[in-house]
Amino acid sequence: MSILICGSMAFDTIGVFKDQFKNHILPESIYKLSVAFYVPELRKEFGGTAGNIAYNLKLLDDNPIIMATVGNDFLLYFNWLNQNRINTRFVKEIKHLYTAQAYITTDLSNNQITVFHPGAMVESHQNKISEATDVCLAIIAPDGKDGMINHAQECKALNIPFMFDPGQGLPMFNKEELLKFIDDASYIAVNDYEATLLTEKTSLSREEISKKVEALIITMGAEGSIIYAKNKTYKIDPIRVETPLDPTGCGDAYRAGLLYGISKKWDWQSTGRLASVMGAIKIQSQGGQNHRPTRDKIEILYTKKLTKYPLN
Repeated sequence: MSILICGSMAFDTIGVFKDQFKNHILPESIYKLSVAFYVPELRKEFGGTAGNIAYNLKLLDDNPIIMATVGNDFLLYFNWLNQNRINTRFVKEIKHLYTAQAYITTDLSNNQITVFHPGAMVESHQNKISEATDVCLAIIAPDGKDGMINHAQECKALNIPFMFDPGQGLPMFNKEELLKFIDDASYIAVNDYEATLLTEKTSLSREEISKKVEALIITMGAEGSIIYAKNKTYKIDPIRVETPLDPTGCGDAYRAGLLYGISKKWDWQSTGRLASVMGAIKIQSQGGQNHRPTRDKIEILYTKKLTKYPLN
């Protein structure tokens, strides 16, 4: 049985601003904002939520399936996925569009400003969940709006448990649409800011949302994460690293750990710890898919504190 990943495939163009955004954005002049950030470092990376999550699951020796739509410029990415033995059967090319593109600028405090062109992602509704077989778990990650709605409905109809991860796409949805996602999902994963936005848009508290799903997972960057599950709260400590380089893709790495633990039916403390380990490994390298830890390295970090489940 496989984990199905519905989400974006994108090229990330990443620049590093050698200062802090807050030093150059004047709050009293925000209404007439006109600012440029000089980025002497620039890289083009393979990215997108689906690609990043699948890459990290593969590091855990899992066999994820990507379901996404891409453009006519995707050949290099196809080659990369095949090189890493990641299933691309349901990666559909939309010939008249470009692959989604993210232009990300990161400052020295790991804050990010992103400009995103959706490209072929808007056609994600062309993919059908019913075409994938032997799926034990799915994630509905940021993607085209129609695709996210359709894929969630299909998972529900097919009795496939799924994680709703709206990410930066959360503002696309109105109250009724978000309430429907919450009712149908088995798990919800958001960061702290997205959790606040989700509660505001749905008029539901975090506790109320958590009671409608098996687990509500909220990440808080360097402060770790919290998992609300079955009327219990699990505080997941962060994994401290000496040289954090780039936060791009850390949330996706964390979600890969969550999906792995859930699929193996681990308890939440163990699942959360693996998720934190994956995020910590990722932040020590640039881009979303350049970290290449061995299975042994992941195991060492994961078992640094006593955990209930070994990785094998």
